[in-house]
Amino acid sequence: MDEDRTVPKRERVETTVALDGDGTCIARARDLAAAFLTRVQAQEGLPVSERALHITQLVVSELVTNACKYAPGPVLMDLRIVGDLVEVSVWDSDPVLPVAKAADAGRVGQHGLEIVMALVQGFETQKEPVGKRVIARVALFDDDPPAGPPSAR
Repeated sequence: MDEDRTVPKRERVETTVALDGDGTCIARARDLAAAFLTRVQAQEGLPVSERALHITQLVVSELVTNACKYAPGPVLMDLRIVGDLVEVSVWDSDPVLPVAKAADAGRVGQHGLEIVMALVQGFETQKEPVGKRVIARVALFDDDPPAGPPSAR
């Protein structure tokens, strides 16, 4: 208990990293996400399924790839634990919000956002004073696929 006889709030479990947007930042972002979840499991005692670890790395890879591909300059990635989810937030300087394209089996490439939206429990985009932020939420220990169509999440 604190001096005022209250229980202190648990510190937020989060990390932020600035990525320079070069060819190595995508692999670095995936590695940082894996290290973050490993730390969460070891230090905070939160269960993190193998599936959640792999999905988080895939989501990070897709979001950072899009940021590097469509926006010049640095990329900021935030990872934080929100309840039983890991929230992946990627900021870039391009103000245009991404839109998932309609499914097209004949299209080569540009399926990343569709994949992300199919795997996550929550997805949103936000315009920022400069650029935009894309946020995806992945369950830490739910080994079942998300329920309902992506548009419902």
